[in-house]
Amino acid sequence: MRIMQEKNSDTGASAANAWGQVDFVALVHKIKSWGQDLGFAEIGIASADASAATPGLLRWLELGRHGEMDYMAKHAALRARPEALLTATLSVISARLPYWPQAAECEQVLADREAGYISRYALGRDYHKTIRQRLQKLARRIDLELSNCGSPEAFTSPFAYRVFSDSAPVLEVEFARQSGIAWRGKHTLALTRQGSWHFLGEIYSNLPLPPDTPVSEHCGSCRRCLDACPTAAIVAPYEVDARLCISYLTIELPGAIPVELRPLIGNRIYGCDDCQLCCPWNDFAQLGDPDFAVRNGLDSTPLAELFAWSKAEFENRLAGSPIRRIGHERWLRNIAVALGNSAGSATTLAALMARQDDPSALVREHVSWALATVAKTSADQF
Repeated sequence: MRIMQEKNSDTGASAANAWGQVDFVALVHKIKSWGQDLGFAEIGIASADASAATPGLLRWLELGRHGEMDYMAKHAALRARPEALLTATLSVISARLPYWPQAAECEQVLADREAGYISRYALGRDYHKTIRQRLQKLARRIDLELSNCGSPEAFTSPFAYRVFSDSAPVLEVEFARQSGIAWRGKHTLALTRQGSWHFLGEIYSNLPLPPDTPVSEHCGSCRRCLDACPTAAIVAPYEVDARLCISYLTIELPGAIPVELRPLIGNRIYGCDDCQLCCPWNDFAQLGDPDFAVRNGLDSTPLAELFAWSKAEFENRLAGSPIRRIGHERWLRNIAVALGNSAGSATTLAALMARQDDPSALVREHVSWALATVAKTSADQF
């Protein structure tokens, strides 16, 4: 899930000698230029200090707001200590890559109870691969530059680095904030004047790069994201209870979705964008990287059609997609809930009944709930 490159340093004296010839201010300018050449919207530099965000993380964990994401608690110490992931980490190169796709109108899809809504970030290629590959290219370019800065006999630079993109215990938004490429919005996502439709990636390095200045926050008194959340998961500004979040329920939660939350999910079958759709800053968003263009018509596909996919079809159609990692069982679970929240057409009923005897007990339970819900909804209409 992550790409790593850690080069063994020479002796401290050799490293100091090689670095003594490096203009790190000029190097940062080059890094930002190379990043733009690779398609990143912005590159910033942060110091490898996560102490400002650590108390909030620990409080979130103590309150149990991470739900069943046990890895969040297990790796909390790694998030707080970048040097535990890369020895002698001194700086973090933070990158931002926009993904907003040219897809069907979100409001239109959300209003169509027979269609499945998929979070806009997951409509195209898996972002983990795209960002890691580009950051790896950026790191190799830095390595080459440092090698050229060394003395003739020092043909190997003492550069050590690791590349990440939501693939290890990294406080991504905190480093984006410190590096000046974003601020933390009240929905806890990284936010800019061009909105929040972007991915983040990092390069941990042992280079003493001069850090950028954090950007000011521009949320003001706005609370649209809090008010728009279907399940009230944004319990306070800058605080999210994952146990209520539709993204958590449809992606991270391995078992049954709580019955009381199922009606609130609507037709969202993978993730949720409501807190971003209402954000005024996203009015200024521009089309994202071509890698994240819509595949397989996932921006507006009938639920019944998606529910009919076999496991083989699911894996084949979603090859290279972030959706594939939840597996076919959770995919069916999520769609069953959405079908239960639909208008209950004949097509919906036929789709649900075809899965009544599914091999998965988890799927059968959600299908049973959906059928009962549709029946009750139909009865209430007469």
